[in-house]
Amino acid sequence: MGHLPEKLRKRLIERKKINALRSLPKGIQGIDFSSNDYLGIAKNRIVFEKAIGILSEKEIVNNGATGSRLLTGNGILFTELENLLRDFHCADSALIFNSGYDANIGLFSSVPQRDDIILYDEFIHASIRDGIKMSNARDYKFKHNDLADLDAHILRVKEKGASNKNREIYIVTESVFSMDGDSPDLKAILDLCRKYKCQLIVDEAHSIGLFGSNGMGRVQELELQEGIFARIITFGKALGCHGAAILGSEDLNKYLINYARSFIYTTGLPAHSLATIMAAYHFMTSPAGLKERDLLHENIAYFNEEKERLGISSFFIPSSSSIHSCIIKGNNEVKDVAQKFIKNSFDIRPILSPTVPKGEERLRFCLHSFNTKEDICFILQQLAHEINKL
Repeated sequence: MGHLPEKLRKRLIERKKINALRSLPKGIQGIDFSSNDYLGIAKNRIVFEKAIGILSEKEIVNNGATGSRLLTGNGILFTELENLLRDFHCADSALIFNSGYDANIGLFSSVPQRDDIILYDEFIHASIRDGIKMSNARDYKFKHNDLADLDAHILRVKEKGASNKNREIYIVTESVFSMDGDSPDLKAILDLCRKYKCQLIVDEAHSIGLFGSNGMGRVQELELQEGIFARIITFGKALGCHGAAILGSEDLNKYLINYARSFIYTTGLPAHSLATIMAAYHFMTSPAGLKERDLLHENIAYFNEEKERLGISSFFIPSSSSIHSCIIKGNNEVKDVAQKFIKNSFDIRPILSPTVPKGEERLRFCLHSFNTKEDICFILQQLAHEINKL
């Protein structure tokens, strides 16, 4: 085995010094307040058996796609699922990618062109940032959920590029932010896009399954889908499985098939992944799925009520989603508090810098339909006790 180069070894040492060295956990241990499985679909037997039934009904026994979708990997379930997604999400087309990361890399590396501009929320997901880095467009971040700052950025780039009539400006945000759990004013952002003739892209990863009729997402809840250039939806959060899709026009679909390298140069998802996504959508729109969503929203409301009652709301970023972040500054400090929860058999994870900016380290509580009010009450009481000691 070759030795790790010295400059790489030093980087690991630097990460260890700030108590931020990552390692693989041994899975969920204790009561789950950490995973993205908001509706409990990942372990739902109804969904599992429905997926098996779909494969059995179509006599599909393939273990793998066997190649890129442009070669041998484009099975019948891809077409059926993309049609389902298109209709369910009121889009002109849907294109499936292997993951949310692949979807964002493919979209942002291929669509914005040289001389185009990307304006993105400063708290946007790392996968979008990576895609933007691979683009030939120029990019600027605007302050988190700050419409005035976004407006100023648009005016600035428009003035500088007034002579370039072919320049496109892409505005990028999330409908629910993965680290803060808050949401932007999507209607106001879309109004800005219409005013200045910009293209709006919305990542709905943490919104699908939670908001809107049957869990359609925040964009459809607000009836804004007609004005959105592209929506990224993922299946690894509330839908409890794996994969992603980009929703947009038929022309965007054709373009991505031809130019999105993370779509072109990878083996397609296996049939059982596609069947599981289908089964998850079927469950999400069923009475049982509606019940799980109602339970989740009850837990979100109760969590917020308990924060107020215990006088610790000021430590939290306001949120009406499944994600609730309590700011506890310092990697050492937030890890120490997280260990107290783990010792009490609760799986609650610390989010450290540099994943979040220094000074914004946090405990990230993910709420689920299957969490009990007794457990929510207990963890918040324990948290209040630990906060009072800081």
